[in-house]
Amino acid sequence: MSDVTIGLIGAGAMGAEIGRSLADAGKRVVSVLEGRSEDSRRRAAAAHIEPVPDLIELVNASEVVLSVVPPGVASSVAHEVAVAAKAAPVAPVFVDANAISPERARAIASAVDAAGMRYVDGGIIGGPPTTQRPTAVYLSGAGGDEIVDMLATPAIQVTWLGPEPAAASAIKMAYAAWTKGTTALVIAIRAMARAEGVEDALIVEWQRSQPSALEWANRVPATAGKAWRWVAEMEEIAASLDAAGVPAGAFEAAAQIYDRLDIYKDVVEPPPLDEMIGRILDSGRLEP
Repeated sequence: MSDVTIGLIGAGAMGAEIGRSLADAGKRVVSVLEGRSEDSRRRAAAAHIEPVPDLIELVNASEVVLSVVPPGVASSVAHEVAVAAKAAPVAPVFVDANAISPERARAIASAVDAAGMRYVDGGIIGGPPTTQRPTAVYLSGAGGDEIVDMLATPAIQVTWLGPEPAAASAIKMAYAAWTKGTTALVIAIRAMARAEGVEDALIVEWQRSQPSALEWANRVPATAGKAWRWVAEMEEIAASLDAAGVPAGAFEAAAQIYDRLDIYKDVVEPPPLDEMIGRILDSGRLEP
């Protein structure tokens, strides 16, 4: 399927690498870069992503429109694509591959369907794709099985979950609840132990009885530069649990933890764990 054109919305760290993988596999990848940052433009050029002037041109050129944006703007991006699709003579498949709740996915699906496009739900699990560590992309919704080969590359493993329009978002929410939720929980526990003067004792006890907890805590600094993006994702997870009738407070709290770490947005060098714990504590003391 090398003659496929994929319209990519979102040339950030994840989106650009997905675009690179698709381009390396012989697909034509286009994106609207007008108004994007210099970093985004540079990433797109390095990934062989072709610029197009606007969304109407992107929709016209593409068999598949792939949205890879922060969850907080997923709905507005889908609305903009829907408006563009109404003005275009063709109707591509719209794949929403964002970290959103199943309920939000269903709402976006309705808007996309009303614009004459076919909606396919998507969920990305893993970091930016590499052949050494492929990224998993889950798809669901009617017709999702027909585009598996379009999106699959040596670095992107694509799985269709079936016709349920929000299943891909559901598995993304469940998976991220464990990985990113656990990260927030571990650093919150360390902060509480420090505030009570027992952090050193906790570390010794973890070394004795729960070494995996200590290992998880030691990996927290590597997440600092991405924590700001996870605020909205934790809110989407909380909404997912709430809609399922499950208490969601843990993930509302996780969103607050990550919000206190937004000072580290896009840092190149990870901060020390001690500094991050202090930031969580200090931010709480500053709140009225």
